[in-house]
Amino acid sequence: MALSLLSFGVSMGGGMIYGEGKKSEEEFRDYSDSVPLHVKEFYRKNHAFQTVNSVMSKRAEFLPLKRELLSMWEAVERLGTIVDESDPDLHIPRWVHSFQTAEALRKDGHPRWLILVGFIHDLGKMLAYYGEEQWAVVGDTFPVGCAFSEQIVFPELFNANPDINNEGYSTCEGIYSEGCGFDQLMMSWGHDEYLYQVIRNYVPLEAAYVVRFHSFYAAHNKGAYQQFMNEHDKKLLPLVQLFSRYDLYSKDETFVDVEPLVPYYQELVEEFFPDPLQW
Repeated sequence: MALSLLSFGVSMGGGMIYGEGKKSEEEFRDYSDSVPLHVKEFYRKNHAFQTVNSVMSKRAEFLPLKRELLSMWEAVERLGTIVDESDPDLHIPRWVHSFQTAEALRKDGHPRWLILVGFIHDLGKMLAYYGEEQWAVVGDTFPVGCAFSEQIVFPELFNANPDINNEGYSTCEGIYSEGCGFDQLMMSWGHDEYLYQVIRNYVPLEAAYVVRFHSFYAAHNKGAYQQFMNEHDKKLLPLVQLFSRYDLYSKDETFVDVEPLVPYYQELVEEFFPDPLQW
């Protein structure tokens, strides 16, 4: 999908890896036989329980937003209590990764809205703070209501998903139509969609799109689900692909000294968001 990113004020950059040299690119997202058992157990639950009915139920529970009023900084603090069970590459609190991703983007001179996305992209994992099980919070996302792609991590685990026995949900297009656009898909429930709903009225359209689909690896990394893409997706998916490199390759078990960084990110958050936000 050849498209210049310069129209968004974005360039590919060179030194994007925060903690550069810790791992090679090939060592990230390794879901081979060496994957930790807890990661595969996570996906066993995720692939069995993410159904049309469960997603509709979760959306009804959490949307419209009504849980509480909370500032972005309070959300960042809560993120410190969460470790992502689906992630084979990082085993430290997610707020560390927020700074890692944002600082890698800042280092390469990307626009402030994209640095902001790097900083906040995982804050939807607040769902775990509200008591949600991890299978409904983290991990790769995918549409429900159509055939599950073989490009999704551990596709064989969808054999336990009851939707595969529903003829209406098991075809290539399922309940959707060709070219309908990713925004018309009912994605598996998790932190991407939840945070998108929190921030969508306050950030540029491009920022909201990256947040909403940054875990849709089957599409932006493997090229699946192209039958649903419209011109809007063709324009914006390269931004997700760019962001994904910073999100993934900035991961480092080394803790970041955040104290000197805080003033910059306080100002950045205040530039875009009211205080508090509805969650």
